[in-house]
Amino acid sequence: MMIAVFPGQGSQTPGFLTPWLEIDGAPERLAAYSEWAGVDLMAAGTEWDADRIRDTQVAQPLIVAASLLSWNALPDRSAVGGVAGHSVGEVAAAAAAGIITDEDALRLVGIRGRAMSEAAAAEPTGMSAVIGGDEAVVLARLEELDLTPANYNGGGQIVAAGSLPALQALSAQPPAGSRVIPLQVAGAFHTRYMRSAVEVLRHAASTVSASDPAVPIWSNRDGASVESGAQFMDQLVDQVASPVRWDLCMASFAAAGVSGIVELSPAGTLTGLAKRALRGVPSVAVKSPDDLSAAQALLSGVAA
Repeated sequence: MMIAVFPGQGSQTPGFLTPWLEIDGAPERLAAYSEWAGVDLMAAGTEWDADRIRDTQVAQPLIVAASLLSWNALPDRSAVGGVAGHSVGEVAAAAAAGIITDEDALRLVGIRGRAMSEAAAAEPTGMSAVIGGDEAVVLARLEELDLTPANYNGGGQIVAAGSLPALQALSAQPPAGSRVIPLQVAGAFHTRYMRSAVEVLRHAASTVSASDPAVPIWSNRDGASVESGAQFMDQLVDQVASPVRWDLCMASFAAAGVSGIVELSPAGTLTGLAKRALRGVPSVAVKSPDDLSAAQALLSGVAA
């Protein structure tokens, strides 16, 4: 039996980090995270409004910081059987797996967020979720509009990315049987529009010493388990301008016999996808410290 842990991809609401600061050592940890990331995460997670924390160069470090705060708050992680992160969550997953340190994770995600924000500012682009419809029909429509399937999320959800006029055309004429939901993001992430950010992150990652993972870790690139820390970091860098294959990750979780899922803060999105694609697998979304006991109970149940 295996419990998989996912760094969170849920929504970040103003003040969502406030409850975490009641945990012993968390304020000091978050202060260090802020210094390493080059972002005032204390203020961002407790005081700033929704527009400010939605900014890519703030949102990305916040996600990783929240995931690692909740990861480090788990009383006993010995029963964790594997980890995987969706998009920027791969940075936190690398730290949880022991490939890089928390310091390296926050430093890299600060650089990643700033580089992707700069790349997004170069040309007006965006992303929209396409829910439902036949996958082949959806992909054909995206190709027709020169849009990229940036996220294959499974459960009948593909995120399209590209120019704003093309996304508007997609909304006006969605693929048969689907609906299109524009996303509140700054640009076309995981596409060719992010190539400049890849080079910035590659240079930063070259200064980091990567260890091989202490637990299995699955890659967004193709859903495969990666045994080399250096290889995982290479794929993490490339993934900035490449599609997120979370559908293949979930297929790998099923093949590996994953019997439970813990999604770290900010939680909700990935457990929601898993409920559709991995039916019957119990999960816990750690949205606040109140959820830690349920997460530990799931881990302890597997260990028993």
